[in-house]
Amino acid sequence: MEGYLLEWLNLLVRWAHVVVGIAWIGASLYFIWLDNHLEAQRGPDADPLVAGELWAIHGGGFYNARKFKLGPAELPATLHWFKWEAYWTWMTGFALLVLMYYVQAELYLIDPGVMALSKPAAIGIGLAVLLGGYAIYEGLCRSPLARNDTLLGIVLLLLLAAAAWGLTRIFSGRGAFIHYGAILGTIMAANVLHIIIPGQRRMVEAIREGRAPDPKDGLVGKQRSVHNTYFTLPVVFVMISNHYATVFGNRWAWLALVAMTIAGALIRVWFVMRHKGRARAWIWIAGLLCILLTAYLVSPARQAASAKPVDFAAVKQVIDTRCVSCHADKPSFPGMAEAPKGVKLDTAERIRAQALLVHQQSVLAKAMPPGNLTAMTEEERMLLDRWFRAGGR
Repeated sequence: MEGYLLEWLNLLVRWAHVVVGIAWIGASLYFIWLDNHLEAQRGPDADPLVAGELWAIHGGGFYNARKFKLGPAELPATLHWFKWEAYWTWMTGFALLVLMYYVQAELYLIDPGVMALSKPAAIGIGLAVLLGGYAIYEGLCRSPLARNDTLLGIVLLLLLAAAAWGLTRIFSGRGAFIHYGAILGTIMAANVLHIIIPGQRRMVEAIREGRAPDPKDGLVGKQRSVHNTYFTLPVVFVMISNHYATVFGNRWAWLALVAMTIAGALIRVWFVMRHKGRARAWIWIAGLLCILLTAYLVSPARQAASAKPVDFAAVKQVIDTRCVSCHADKPSFPGMAEAPKGVKLDTAERIRAQALLVHQQSVLAKAMPPGNLTAMTEEERMLLDRWFRAGGR
């Protein structure tokens, strides 16, 4: 019953995370698009306080959006803020991290083949990574380096590459990927909480008191918003990557993660430049090449193995010993009522039908058994590898 309740809680929190994440990402993408499509006002009625405006039609109605250089002469009675989307995305994301990777650390976070960690140690490292990642980012953004956006971006990419490499040397592939994404997500939410919203509050207070807002608040807020929009696609990639063990379980997983981060950022750059009407084809081509590089890095064709015939009885014995406690009509693993994702390996026919999945999860990704709970050996994995490459029969 405990496993059943945990699964439902995980599902509901994940659902909430996706919903609020869509709201936050949608608002972020919309305002970047809006900012890049503003046109200067013209004519005798042009307002000198307005930096630009945009006319749009949607849902059967016309809209006129304006952006002020610093702020209007007088604030309206109702002013809409965009913050809770970010806060709830982080809170539900952290709740998911706790439910799946900390409560069940021995399944999803710890891989004894990578580093033998106790559950408290693994959780402590995970939390330290989130706090440390944000602290380093914030320090860089408050340093003189922040005056050069290009140089700052290069330094951040190098540090993220180091983080990707280091995390894959500490946690399971799945745990490493999700903590990499959590670093980015924490930075994005903290940018809203500690930089963007406080700066906007100071601007509002200045206008209400009849003072001119400090231009620095607008400039710094804009810089952090740009960082957030470039982090968006890499974070979404990490969110969905835990369904693809061939990527996160590969020996080159850290490099694939860096390549996909660059790809996501480049694709976002291309869209931002397209909004401004001066997109360059080489940008999206470079992003596509990064994706192709990732596909090459994790390709099964790069894994060398013999294709000599293997006795199926030996294969079945390995699967019966290491896998069937979960993957059966009636799993015997404590707390598990049904086979995960409906994958059953308790008969010869079912094993042969799932040969590709067994190879991907147990050999290439080494994601199964989760946390290697049933102690599958390297010799057993190589046996499964030879069996699959010989035809999986």
